[in-house]
Amino acid sequence: MEKITGKNNDLVKNVKKLFSSSKQRREQGLFVLEGARLVFDVLNSFYDVKYFLITQSAYDKYKSQSDKMAEVCKGSYLITDELAYKISDTQNSQGVYAVCKIKDGVDFELKENSRLVALDNVQDPGNLGTIVRTAEALGIDGVIVGGGCDIYNPKVLRASMGSMLRINLVKTDCLTDCLSSLKSKGYKVYGTSPLSSAESITDIDFSKGGVCVIGNEANGISCEVADICDNLITIRMSGRAESLNASAAASIIMWEMLR
Repeated sequence: MEKITGKNNDLVKNVKKLFSSSKQRREQGLFVLEGARLVFDVLNSFYDVKYFLITQSAYDKYKSQSDKMAEVCKGSYLITDELAYKISDTQNSQGVYAVCKIKDGVDFELKENSRLVALDNVQDPGNLGTIVRTAEALGIDGVIVGGGCDIYNPKVLRASMGSMLRINLVKTDCLTDCLSSLKSKGYKVYGTSPLSSAESITDIDFSKGGVCVIGNEANGISCEVADICDNLITIRMSGRAESLNASAAASIIMWEMLR
């Protein structure tokens, strides 16, 4: 591995930019993973690694995985602990980083009776990552992300615990078009709502598949998306709270879709 020690190294400076700027990620078609679990998870994912950076102490700890990573990426580099701290997006760096290529036109093939979740302008990285992690854990067939938070935001990737790298996922700037396409293939689309007039999630039969849309944290699903939905559904609550956190609501809905 080539060694990097200088603070002004172009690659090191660029990794820092990719961590902090969604604009840089879009323009370069790259994103960064940090931490041993996420970095080495990418070896069994849909994504290709361009650069791999690791400290000597981390390499000694993860030698086998590091050697595999070095074989598949364009460039692998040993960096100092000081540089690892400079790059890091966390308080306690493990000294392991991977710069990965963003997939163009990420899509998935629908299997028969697929159960899908669509996110309408979900803004919070923690919510997005948690929803994707739960979707993978429960066995949801795919997640559609319409607008909202950058799916390659470091906080999203950490909250998903690697699920973002493995789950079938579509990122779209026009959720209505995507939902209309699914409806043309016979899928029913359900929009979540806090309204008492909405149908209870427990009364919906998902045995033939379907799509449930989770709305923005503050405003719920948009009027345009609501107009496309076949039904509005809700989680009946007996307590005094008016609504649930987006990721909590999504978890309950996904559980009901699969039970």
